[in-house]
Amino acid sequence: MPLFSQYLRRFYVALAELTWGAILAIAIAHFLASWLLLELAGESDFVSRPVDFVYYYIVTATTVGYGDLSPQTGAGRLVSAFIVLPGAIAIFTAVLGKLLSAVSNSWRGRMKGLGNFNDRADHDVVMGWREGATQRLLSLIVEERRSGEAPTVLIAKELEQNPLPDKIDYVRVERLADPAGLERAGAANARSIIVRGSSDDETLAAALVASATCERAHVVAYFDFDTSAEILMRQNPRIECVTSLSSELMVRAARDPGSSVVASLLLSAGKEDTAFSLKVPETVAPFAYDGALAALRRHHAVTLVGMARHGNVDLNCKEKTEIRSGDVLYYIADQRLDPGRIVWDAFAKDSA
Repeated sequence: MPLFSQYLRRFYVALAELTWGAILAIAIAHFLASWLLLELAGESDFVSRPVDFVYYYIVTATTVGYGDLSPQTGAGRLVSAFIVLPGAIAIFTAVLGKLLSAVSNSWRGRMKGLGNFNDRADHDVVMGWREGATQRLLSLIVEERRSGEAPTVLIAKELEQNPLPDKIDYVRVERLADPAGLERAGAANARSIIVRGSSDDETLAAALVASATCERAHVVAYFDFDTSAEILMRQNPRIECVTSLSSELMVRAARDPGSSVVASLLLSAGKEDTAFSLKVPETVAPFAYDGALAALRRHHAVTLVGMARHGNVDLNCKEKTEIRSGDVLYYIADQRLDPGRIVWDAFAKDSA
């Protein structure tokens, strides 16, 4: 008896919440009851043919009413009018409402940061929210995103819903340094992770967790104080730390007028003459720096300004400095170069 009571209680809860299981059970029960009543009413003309009855039941449920199949006896018409028609329509409406509700809940969940994007790859992840500054950051990333690239995922804890639903996706977390949030954002396969918490302490913790759990992604962390950046670089040199350059720019602009304009052009992807980087593929033979300088200018109309090896940047290379696979080239161009369209063979020729 207690077992029967327990099953009855579960059925009542499922019926009250109108779960898919309850809808399926009601639909099967109503279908079989309709078939049995029409059979008893003498409607053997189409009831005896399962395909025809299924067709009649669905047409009735969707209120299409083609009229090619219909009860012929009085009893059959009464069964259809008072049993089949209202029940089938009610079940169809419940299914439709359930589907619409599921789609709506899914969309609202994504808007509120409850979505899961762990299958995403080669995208950018932004951790932290600062009104104005993060919005500007996201807008710049969206401007630079190429056609076909996956949308950026924002991880934050202060937002009720996605601030830019037409441009990015959003994952809401209780704390920024949360591995589960990074997993939902697909950070393990991300191209880069940008961290800017509400304080340097939060940024430090979030950047360390991101670097430890997402070894494939390049982690960039912004700090308000140089000391915080130095601490993180000692803990993990692989993380690129950024601090405000406003004081340096002011001094440089005072001594060399126009320097701030140059810096703005080099850093803004929304303008021409932007600084980009390019990693030399593994299959490319070594070449001299002056050969790359000439080839990039001649074949791609861009200006080479420096290179980096193992994180050490040199913006004033000697002409015969050897560039090898894995090195990074920095260049100024109106738009980013496609590595697959670069004439790498010309680099070695122009080096000769």
